[in-house]
Amino acid sequence: LAVCLAPSIFHLNVSKKEGTSPRLIQRRGPSGKPDQKDLNENMAATQGLSHMIIECKKLFQIPHDMMLQSRNSYVAAETHPLPLEDLGISLKGDPGDYRAFLDASIQSFLREMAEKCRGWHSAPGPEHTELSYKKVGDGHPIRVWKASTEIEAPPATVLHRVLRERHLWDDDLLHGRVIEALDQNTEIYHYVTDSMAPHPRREFIVLRKWSADLPRGACVLVASSVEHDKVQLEGGLRAVVLSSRYLLEPCGMGRSRLTHVCRADLRGRSPDWYNKVFGHLCAVEVARIRDSFPVLTARGPETKL
Repeated sequence: LAVCLAPSIFHLNVSKKEGTSPRLIQRRGPSGKPDQKDLNENMAATQGLSHMIIECKKLFQIPHDMMLQSRNSYVAAETHPLPLEDLGISLKGDPGDYRAFLDASIQSFLREMAEKCRGWHSAPGPEHTELSYKKVGDGHPIRVWKASTEIEAPPATVLHRVLRERHLWDDDLLHGRVIEALDQNTEIYHYVTDSMAPHPRREFIVLRKWSADLPRGACVLVASSVEHDKVQLEGGLRAVVLSSRYLLEPCGMGRSRLTHVCRADLRGRSPDWYNKVFGHLCAVEVARIRDSFPVLTARGPETKL
């Protein structure tokens, strides 16, 4: 957008009023042609605009040293995704494993969802979605966002859509694959999303586990970023999913209520962006999952009036 507006910055466009002004006519001379000074300025402006168009993807990049000086990013906090073998280790250094970490994540998430609105603050979201946020007192500036909607499909079907059919609801997805299946319902998943230029692509490597045998037919999925030596960065940014949780509950007539709780650092964004934009993107995501299913409407017998 800034490149498109560049002609007005360089004064390449002259209004009709300015074109007939006595002052401009005097500068152009009796022949009506611009003088050499105007031609030189216009040539310099045109070359500058041409350079901006050619180098548009580099115009708004932030130098790496400036990024390192930011105290609001995941990098500045000196925290990175842990390798699989380090997950589950307590703050005291007691040993654990990723299975215990994932099981604890599921149980903590289910308890939190049972508490309903405790600590959550409502925010406006897209139509037919509910959006709220919660601040976490762990020193990290990014909030936790929760988005909910109802879907015309049972929980197990929606879980399969989230796990295996991301291309049907994520328009930014370039590709994704399972790097390693750890057991029947636990895996390491790698996916890459595109961004509008000049923003780079973002890569995600997440450890995720799901369960489809909760009471009343509910399903749950938890995921967090993890480090893995089999994945090489493809030239974009390695985004970090601090926590991503899906709860799918039956709500009658073959329908489900989807709740997504997410906290992620996409890199290169300010805390203000996360407060004002990221939550809306979470709500749009659950809306896209909902809209990827056909809407079922009850139809009665046709009558002639």
